[in-house]
Amino acid sequence: MISYEPVIGLEVHAQLQTNSKLFCGCSTKFGANPNGQTCPTCIGLPGALPVLNRKAVEFAVKFGLAIQAQVPARSIFARKNYFYPDLPKGYQISQFEQPVVKDGHLHIQVEGQPSKRIGITRAHLEEDAGQSAHDGWPQSKTKSYVNLNRSGIPLLEIVSEPDLRSPEEAYAYLTELKAILQYLEICDGNMEEGSLRCDANVSVRPVGQEKFGTRTELKNLNSFNNVRRAIQHEINRQIAVLNSGGEIIQATLLWDAEAQKTRVMRTKEDSQDYRYFPDPDLFPLAVSPAMVQAAKSLIPELPRAKYERFIRDWGLPEIDAQILTGDKVLAAYYEQVAQECNNPKSAANWIMTELLRELKSDDRGLDACPINASHLAELIRLIDDNTISGKIAKEVFGEMFSTGKSANAIVEEKGLRQITDESALRQLVENVLAQFPAQVEEYRGGKQKVFGFFVGEMMKATKGKANPALVNQLLRNCLDT
Repeated sequence: MISYEPVIGLEVHAQLQTNSKLFCGCSTKFGANPNGQTCPTCIGLPGALPVLNRKAVEFAVKFGLAIQAQVPARSIFARKNYFYPDLPKGYQISQFEQPVVKDGHLHIQVEGQPSKRIGITRAHLEEDAGQSAHDGWPQSKTKSYVNLNRSGIPLLEIVSEPDLRSPEEAYAYLTELKAILQYLEICDGNMEEGSLRCDANVSVRPVGQEKFGTRTELKNLNSFNNVRRAIQHEINRQIAVLNSGGEIIQATLLWDAEAQKTRVMRTKEDSQDYRYFPDPDLFPLAVSPAMVQAAKSLIPELPRAKYERFIRDWGLPEIDAQILTGDKVLAAYYEQVAQECNNPKSAANWIMTELLRELKSDDRGLDACPINASHLAELIRLIDDNTISGKIAKEVFGEMFSTGKSANAIVEEKGLRQITDESALRQLVENVLAQFPAQVEEYRGGKQKVFGFFVGEMMKATKGKANPALVNQLLRNCLDT
């Protein structure tokens, strides 16, 4: 049986966060009434001419610098010709032979594997097409409806090299790419609203072979998990076809997330089918050194650099640093907590084990989190200075999440301060030991497990407020003398 390896490349369409469309002044705001954000330019009326959105160009340059790519001084807009009901001009303004960004890269991290460099062939500006609606409207059984609000929305199409070798690497690439776009504040990455869309090119080849196999393109991938599932399904399908003596046909496939399978959308399609040619209504795009320098000054610390800093300076495990830097808002929240409590590792633990779990179960994002960073830092300080125990802290955390109150306020209201008075605790220890003479004899006779019983009785007597370390010390002192 021949062993095969996958070869995967991804094409990601990122909607740029401009207020207006790429070639006209229409709003890009999501959720408007159908066809309510259109004009003669974006619906392709004769005589209407495109005017390039400068902000979109600045965002593209910013991205190029962030992935250490070339940003040529000159690029060209082209017409991509095809016919579809939601493309009224009969062509899409895009870039082909001379894109605004080329030859970049980023690094990915799959758990348990070394970091890997993934090439990015190009990133080019293009306008989005409209949307065809097939369900939920009157006469949907016999008609399709066209909404042109998305027509002309500015996109940055980011094309990777075929460097990915597994669905897990594809998932890691998308996670890293989304984080970069969010850190740069050029795309919000919202797949549900269509701000980030992904197509996957998949082929397989015998292990050790240099030549690529015949590829298929997967579309309709509306989540990172569906990207991973669809790629794995297509890898399995292609290997099964080849093992049975069949041949892979180049085609574009649609992923059916409900059925967890693909279906053919159209067969072989290459760039020549789109009959690209330079757009006669647009001058070549000139990117000046001043624009490049201005974009460079706006680039923040990027997720990879932040990931490395969290590991180097704060001693976080790789997986913790990866999760905490994967989202810009989460990274900022964590940094504030870590700095204010002066305990980076404890901050990471509380956020990852308690906070993220509660947010997920409550179906909330961090933007709707009832516990602000300063309040969580305050809770960690209360543990570190022995004001409350770790067990009590979890009770306080639950109350904070429910009410939004600060940790200090809850501790005072409920009288949860930890008992650290040594003389008071010694008296309680003596009382507990006096109540259970048989267990004392068992312990002194060598049954060390009985010690846990005494700790439990002490916590019961103090309603969990006794300092655990001090309780253990006092119990040992009394029992071992």
